[in-house]
Amino acid sequence: MTISASEFKQAMQHWASGVTVVTTHSQQFGLQGMTVSAFSSVSAEPPLILCCLNGAADTMKGIDASQSFAVNVLAQTQQNVSNQFAGGCSQEERFAYHAWHTAVTGAPLLSESLMSLDCKLVEKVQAGSHWILIGEVQASESRSGEPLLYYRAGYHGLATADDINAM
Repeated sequence: MTISASEFKQAMQHWASGVTVVTTHSQQFGLQGMTVSAFSSVSAEPPLILCCLNGAADTMKGIDASQSFAVNVLAQTQQNVSNQFAGGCSQEERFAYHAWHTAVTGAPLLSESLMSLDCKLVEKVQAGSHWILIGEVQASESRSGEPLLYYRAGYHGLATADDINAM
């Protein structure tokens, strides 16, 4: 017996994750991006990462067309970026409000993100309603700041031991 989708979602709210925006650019679909919380490193040699995208998402179609994508790890100050790329506005509007530049693969990198990884798609595996994308990192950019975290259906930031002790 398996649990229901709602039970699974309720349980997974107890897992804190970083917030990323996965972006791509293709001739066929143009600029595309979406908020993604399922992201992880896989290997240092070669440098591989994975992220999981809903197969029905239009960004997935763009990645299939371009065979490349970027993962932009959002800074604590970028809740609005996460919300815009999560939906509710067009792909054009998502990129119109945020500074970005073109990566080696042609994927857009969000200029104010904490970190960006430009990737060539090397494998994709279907798992339920989602695709697990494995990308080989072609280039990276890092900036100073703190990460944006998502936990129990809300945004959070890091707290230091000193912050906790001061309470």
